[in-house]
Amino acid sequence: MVDIVQSPAEAAASGKERIAFPFAPPRPDGELVELAQGIFWARMPMPMQLDHINVYLLRDGDGWFIVDTGLNLPASRTLWESIVERHFEGLPLKGVICTHFHYDHAGLSAWLTERFEAPLYMTHGEYFTMRTLAGPPPEPLPDSLLKFYLRAGMPRERVEEMFAKLRRDPFMPPQPRAFNRLREAQVLTIGGRDWRVVIGEGHSPEHACLYCDSDRLLIAGDQLLPRITSNVLVSDIEPEANPLKLWLDSLDRLATLAPDTLVLPSHERVFRGLLPRVAELHAHHAQQFEIVRAHLREAGSVTAFETKSKLFPRVLSAVEDMMALGETIAHLSFLRYAGELRRVLDDDGLYRFSLAN
Repeated sequence: MVDIVQSPAEAAASGKERIAFPFAPPRPDGELVELAQGIFWARMPMPMQLDHINVYLLRDGDGWFIVDTGLNLPASRTLWESIVERHFEGLPLKGVICTHFHYDHAGLSAWLTERFEAPLYMTHGEYFTMRTLAGPPPEPLPDSLLKFYLRAGMPRERVEEMFAKLRRDPFMPPQPRAFNRLREAQVLTIGGRDWRVVIGEGHSPEHACLYCDSDRLLIAGDQLLPRITSNVLVSDIEPEANPLKLWLDSLDRLATLAPDTLVLPSHERVFRGLLPRVAELHAHHAQQFEIVRAHLREAGSVTAFETKSKLFPRVLSAVEDMMALGETIAHLSFLRYAGELRRVLDDDGLYRFSLAN
């Protein structure tokens, strides 16, 4: 799964705080950019709208750790072989750390751990979500899954089209059979640095960021990106969830880190400006909430599918449609749990939302 690219709101921060990009990105051909002593940035190409993922390599004296993997593609495997040959100086891969289960981040975890005989590090929630969602969607669709999308107002033929495309997904990876568990506040000592595990929620169940307090470095995964917004959605697996609140709360926890932290995200460029970026993301979602409120004031009672076109007005592919609908439900759920909206199941079997007052 990847994130829908969308422009964030204008910067909410003022004064001297600005987002800065102090490093030019590496070419997606195995080039490494050194960000600090023993910390390197590489890029894996992806054949999709979001055309790359950043991966990071951490030198650990007698070996290396890598953070995130890229998609399960022959070209990605070839690129990793080249990186190891060109840059590892004959030293072993000591560990593969995956920030979360999405297959651009963990799609090569099984291959890398087997090919280089290295352990996998993930949180419990990410590893077992990855295992649970392995493989194509079932056919026919389970009643609970189908009901989730139909109650949201999505036409049945669109649901069927969406999941037919997902069954043809070319990137579905094999699954690693074992992992080492990462927990909140756990410390990994790599290359003489202490990296503290900081757990985020909302984009994925138990997303692991790594923070080095001494050098003010944050490997942020998808939890904090410099320009695009992380996709935060409600799905049939946890239909009553409130992931957007969890994600915004996670951003606020990251905002307690040092303001001059260098942020190493999974997409786009390494940046400084943690606080203004968190402010931008809060402002963006405040704007999205207002779009939802305005739509409800005008229409009175709406489904999630009807509201989606207000938040995501451009034409979407089937898979993007699924993600956009899930994110729309996340906004509606946030406002419903905040007491601003009511949700009722009408006689047609559709969930309809209206303003509470």
